[in-house]
Amino acid sequence: MTKNNLRRMDNVGIVVESLDEAISFFTELGLKLEGRATVEGEWAGRVTGLGSQRVEIAMMVTPDGHSRLEISRFLTPAVVSDHRNAPVNALGYLRVMFTVEDIDDTLTRLSKRGAQLVGEVVQYQDVYRLCYIRGPEGLLIGLAEQLNNK
Repeated sequence: MTKNNLRRMDNVGIVVESLDEAISFFTELGLKLEGRATVEGEWAGRVTGLGSQRVEIAMMVTPDGHSRLEISRFLTPAVVSDHRNAPVNALGYLRVMFTVEDIDDTLTRLSKRGAQLVGEVVQYQDVYRLCYIRGPEGLLIGLAEQLNNK
């Protein structure tokens, strides 16, 4: 029998052009800024395979303390491609989904920060209300409101 060494998912990483705008948006969503720093040097590049790099990083944490979002802004090397406006059926990592207490209130608050509804808010049976939004820089974000635990 194989031993399972996996303990948890640590974080999801998103690369942005404006770290301040992303922090503001995700703070409005309900995440808390856990820390912010600049990571640089050849040692960091050995992990990413990018060589010498300089990256501003902000770590955001969900209210329950279990999930984190690492937001990065690369100063060097330059960004090489842009997938922010990829459609929902694009290959690769696409979006992060958050459970919220009130999807309508969340949409109202985030729309003031530029969020746009991708399709519409739909209800899945009597379990969830769901939607996708485009957040800062076109990032695709899912919102879910659980209905049966109210």
